[in-house]
Amino acid sequence: MISEYLTKDNINLGFKAENWEAAIKKSGSILEANDLIEPEYIDAMIEMVKDKGAYIVITPGLALPHARPEKGAKKNGLSLLTLKEPVEFGHSKNDPVKVVISFCAADDSTHTQMLSELAEFLKDKKNVNYIKEVGSKKELLSYFENYDRGGESNEDLDSMRSRTGQQSYS
Repeated sequence: MISEYLTKDNINLGFKAENWEAAIKKSGSILEANDLIEPEYIDAMIEMVKDKGAYIVITPGLALPHARPEKGAKKNGLSLLTLKEPVEFGHSKNDPVKVVISFCAADDSTHTQMLSELAEFLKDKKNVNYIKEVGSKKELLSYFENYDRGGESNEDLDSMRSRTGQQSYS
């Protein structure tokens, strides 16, 4: 369930990143603050992009940074960061990036359920677009909980805001 992995403690909305490295550092610091990784894991995520390129930008506007478990992962986990202004990661088709979902895995196998659920959620472009535009953690957490209950995951922002008591920003 998405809401088990993405909680109020590992979500940061509207971060101002100078570049892709700053975005990865911030999303990694969320993992570190939740005791999911050692500090060196953040450097390993950045090195992975430098070595292998922007393959982590898996869909337009969304990057999924990660590193090998032995680079400092303690537990399986996710962090979600939205950027105030999108940044370039160097991907020919999917830049610029507005959403950074970092993940860590304690080993090579136990994280498959977490990633499978995340992939299922992200394959619906409406879910990705919702994350890009959401105005508050409360809205986003309600959206995840609704999705996990099998609710209509592609509810529009104004409808979700009226249900959660948030103001419309349009």
